Amino acid sequence: MPIIEFLSLNITEISQYLFDANKRIYFVYLLSAILLGFSVYLRRIKQRSFIGFFKFIFPWRIYSAQSARHDYLLLLFNKLIKSALFPLIVITMVPVAMGTSSLLEGIFGYISPVNLPAISIVVIFTLLLFIFDDFTRFILHYALHRSPFLWEFHKVHHSAQVLTPFTIYRSHPVESLLYAIRMSLTQGVVVGCCYFLFGPTLKMVDILGANLFVFLFNVCGSNLRHSHIWLGWGDKIEGLFISPAQHQIHHSANPQHFNSNYGSALACWDRLFSCLIKSSTVDEKTFTIGGNELSQGSLWQIYFVPFGKAGQRCYRSIKNKVVN
Repeated sequence: MPIIEFLSLNITEISQYLFDANKRIYFVYLLSAILLGFSVYLRRIKQRSFIGFFKFIFPWRIYSAQSARHDYLLLLFNKLIKSALFPLIVITMVPVAMGTSSLLEGIFGYISPVNLPAISIVVIFTLLLFIFDDFTRFILHYALHRSPFLWEFHKVHHSAQVLTPFTIYRSHPVESLLYAIRMSLTQGVVVGCCYFLFGPTLKMVDILGANLFVFLFNVCGSNLRHSHIWLGWGDKIEGLFISPAQHQIHHSANPQHFNSNYGSALACWDRLFSCLIKSSTVDEKTFTIGGNELSQGSLWQIYFVPFGKAGQRCYRSIKNKVVN
């Protein structure tokens, strides 16, 4: 494919993210974030105006910051890298699902599909997809922080000095590949298990192609997670679901907040691993976003420094094992 055609195709696909309910920056999710931001504006600002609200939602100092500009460029370049390289690493949901179903049949033998009302099967399948996807996201996110080798790549995401909805795309291609593999494995295992139990007629409850629960999560302020707008949900709700403010705490510069709030939607995983922090325990007025040595780096450094750092860690680890 000619380079010009390749670039044109990928830029067109990025522009379509605004109209894809499976993308975080789908326009409905962005509008819902603005509405939730408006509720915060009403509570905090006494002298209100349309211009004041616009400046509150889109402060120039944040959206024009070098960190934010890197986010925009990483969205583009990561899309190009994914389109060029990821097809060379083939792992899809279908063979995983077929393998899972065959494995279960080999262990337990063939069973007749479980006799449940069709609506019950749809709900169970949709819920299992959401829960296992959320759990495996948590596990991978936890590993990205706790493994010194993987942290060098996840450090790119935490090099953000300001947060915008585009910070979700601030990730190293190695991390993106890990999340893609995770998604294929998770969906494949759930589909395979449900195929074994309920037969081939599996359907998901969706809204515009997005899992119902994922759609609701995104409508409830997912884009405020990476933003300057502090939106907590109260202690009771934050014991069940991760609020935007809780994820901002995950990006905190305060060492006391490091290694906390890894969850995407559900808070139960953080509670299980004793790493849940509620927004009521953090003073918003003194809260600041963290960063690291990549924060002031160029795009070249953002892409290539993690390989060098990870290689150094591997070398030291091997050297220590040989010496000992």
